[in-house]
Amino acid sequence: MSAGRPGRADVTAAADRIGPYIHRTAVLHSRSIDALAGCRVVFKCENFQRSGSFKMRGALAVLSADLTRAQECGAVTHSSGNHGAALALAGRLLGVTVTVVMPATASAFKRRAVERYGARIVDCGPTLEERETALAAVQAGAEMLFVPPYDHPHIVAGQGTATQELLEQAPDIDTVWVPVGGGGLASGAVLAAGGSGVRVRAGEPELADDAWRGLACGVRQPAPPPRTAADGLRTALGELNFEILHDYALAVTRVSEQAILDAQRLMWNCLKIVAEPSSAVALAALLEAGGDGCAGVIVSGGNVDLPTL
Repeated sequence: MSAGRPGRADVTAAADRIGPYIHRTAVLHSRSIDALAGCRVVFKCENFQRSGSFKMRGALAVLSADLTRAQECGAVTHSSGNHGAALALAGRLLGVTVTVVMPATASAFKRRAVERYGARIVDCGPTLEERETALAAVQAGAEMLFVPPYDHPHIVAGQGTATQELLEQAPDIDTVWVPVGGGGLASGAVLAAGGSGVRVRAGEPELADDAWRGLACGVRQPAPPPRTAADGLRTALGELNFEILHDYALAVTRVSEQAILDAQRLMWNCLKIVAEPSSAVALAALLEAGGDGCAGVIVSGGNVDLPTL
């Protein structure tokens, strides 16, 4: 891969590298949800993925692309939870020491997962600026491989493998719906669907709508205050991802907090699966916008503490 934008071939290359380490996750369907959405809906269950989210794909894609350096120097990242847990597990599988800079306010469930997979946690404040300041302190004088949560060509290509699999498992899909936060999953979906005729659409919380605003005006927006229950979507679009999604003219549907929680409960009741609020945003957006034909929804993760569900 060049230092610039990844392409569809990079998604396929990432799939080959990470294939031995990931699950080919299930695709589920519910007639009850079809009736509410006005179209056939299938769900790509990345909540069943190792580490509990699609983030495992990107973490493995980065480490496997520069494995010798990662094994010699270690890897570091900042994360609100899922990316940190994924990198911790990927590091354990590939023999890489991992450090995760993590907000002290992050989900206790997700913090325990990072620790369980063997990574060292360094606490920071809740904002992106505070994360980056703490990260710089950890990196000072070290040669650790930085693995961004979303804004990296290998991350984007790795996340695109989820959509690539979905299109193989459900070839009648017309539209793929994804949640959008940092934009790695959405950008990867755009690459994977390229040339297939399948549209990619995104859902975003009203309380974290920087992607909707930025793509509308053509200028990347800063991250909003961390208020939405969809904690995995509280970050701003990455620079690379903004470029990819702006050129694609990604359509983003904003949804309320109540719509997110209603969609989460709907998946719980109809699909009998655990999905975190960030995962429910894509379904909430599909229900808000309406659909036709066959829609694929990527359930991005299921890392939620059951007593709080």
